[in-house]
Amino acid sequence: MSERAVVTLEETLAALAEGKKYTTLRDILVTMNASDIAAIFDDFPEAKLPLLFRLLPKELAAETFVEMEPEAQELLIRGFSDNELKEVVNELYVDDAVDIVEEMPANVVKRILKQADPEMRKMINEILKYPDDSAGSIMTTEYVSLRPDMTAEEAIKRIRRTGVDKETIYTCYVTDNNRKLIGMITLRTLLLAEEDAVVSEIMEENIISVNTLVDQETVAQMFAKYNWAAMPVVDQENRLVGIVTVDDAIDVLQEEATEDFEKLAGMTPTDKPYLRTGVLETWKSRVPWLLILMLSATLTSMVLTGYESSLAACTVLTAFIPMLTGTGGNSGTQASVAVIRGLSLGEVEFSDLFEVVWKEIRVAVICGVTLAACNFVKLLALDMHVFHTPGLTVPVAMVICLTMIFTVICAKTVGCLLPLLAEKIHLDPAVMASPFISTIVDVLTLVIYFQVARHILQI
Repeated sequence: MSERAVVTLEETLAALAEGKKYTTLRDILVTMNASDIAAIFDDFPEAKLPLLFRLLPKELAAETFVEMEPEAQELLIRGFSDNELKEVVNELYVDDAVDIVEEMPANVVKRILKQADPEMRKMINEILKYPDDSAGSIMTTEYVSLRPDMTAEEAIKRIRRTGVDKETIYTCYVTDNNRKLIGMITLRTLLLAEEDAVVSEIMEENIISVNTLVDQETVAQMFAKYNWAAMPVVDQENRLVGIVTVDDAIDVLQEEATEDFEKLAGMTPTDKPYLRTGVLETWKSRVPWLLILMLSATLTSMVLTGYESSLAACTVLTAFIPMLTGTGGNSGTQASVAVIRGLSLGEVEFSDLFEVVWKEIRVAVICGVTLAACNFVKLLALDMHVFHTPGLTVPVAMVICLTMIFTVICAKTVGCLLPLLAEKIHLDPAVMASPFISTIVDVLTLVIYFQVARHILQI
């Protein structure tokens, strides 16, 4: 749907709501996807939200509620009667209900749990006990379980009887009397099998599952690896307790990617969309990092102060400091981003440290020599003979170019080492953000610069 079409639709719905043509409005809404309805509701005045939401059929209302922003969800919950809240909550899948409960204030959570039926409340509380960012915290307990001694006909009957409230019926799990996971079977297999075929004979055995305490990002990466629609989650005794579905895995990957981008930019991660985050909240997320980086930048000032006499003896060196530190910072960031990506995708581990460092050193030598050669030609052809930069000589150009080679080598080594070390000590590699690497590389660049200058220029 084009942008103009979306705007026209919003204007049409707004006009219908303003004209109190609720029947027509409802007829349009029921033809739309829940995600699109939620997006339109987000732009409607808050006063009209409860009225518009009540126009939706029960099932579509629950699906739309899940897709709405937490602030809009809270607004609706506060305006719901107990019966309305009960209808919405009991139409939700358990994992969606858990996500909503985690976002709401305590008084709203208390009301949600009060209106949930006992079974739903029990399942919500079971999931809430798992650590944040674990497989248990994002799973749903609504799955289809079958017994190994069932026939295909009996299994299909069970799916028809119990599948209406399950998150997925396309993949079913086979458990024994103690709920231990022993196999998996798809609805396609059951439909194509003979009616008297026994589940234990046609199911897939030795299936891959995850423990409830496994990190959610690891689970999401497994979806990309195995191309599954659902992943079984088991406890310490291999008992099936839930499943993670592909839509939850996509949400996790999106959240983790956003979090890594914010950390790489030197910001405290936030769950709120940019335009819904207040100025003070944005300030709080950014200023601590800026303060830390500002204080760490004093190391650069200390190095410059220590080499003040060298700068006084050859002032032209000052003009090329920004170019060298910038090149170093960019080189370090390139290496760190590549390694962080490799770590997040499981392509690189700490045990690969020496292989990663050796590769980056070889890349750095080639990059450094290439940049130094191009820069040497530029210094001689433009700076010396065209711009006539005062104090720039061939030995000074050699100092600058040699520094660039050593700087790129050091920067790429630091850039690949820090994320690997962070992973080893169980920190998020993205914490080793580009601003931190740039600060470290700046100091190293200045030390290398002035040491090379002292040896070549004898200052």
